[in-house]
Amino acid sequence: MGKRDELIAKYADDLKNKCGMTPDMDLLTKVTIGCGPSIYNADASTVAGSQQSELETVKNSFLMKKLGLADGPELMAAIDKAIETYGRSERNKYRAVIYYMLTKHFGKESIYGSCLIRAAHGVGADFPKVFHTIYLAKHGPLR
Repeated sequence: MGKRDELIAKYADDLKNKCGMTPDMDLLTKVTIGCGPSIYNADASTVAGSQQSELETVKNSFLMKKLGLADGPELMAAIDKAIETYGRSERNKYRAVIYYMLTKHFGKESIYGSCLIRAAHGVGADFPKVFHTIYLAKHGPLR
């Protein structure tokens, strides 16, 4: 088992035992991959739930930028709910777990569709074909 797989297993354990949720392992894996190399950095892999600047980063970089949500009080309320679910006293609130809970909360699982993940990370020789397919689905044929 690789390092990423070990971390995903740890995140799944947190979701089950600390948050009382049964994780969708496919979605959790995609959310974890979406976090990029930050999952391997002790500081970047966690969310400091008591730091307002950290919560603003989650709101701006993840909820608004990644999930495409409009700014509003419901964003911070959802972050607060995720922090509460994880446990305010829990020292290590893993970013991937928080992002997973927020993705589920807002029903944005489709953001992590398999084609989009491959396109976002340029995995494999199919990247141009996948990108073209996504472009056509969004914008229609070139004129």
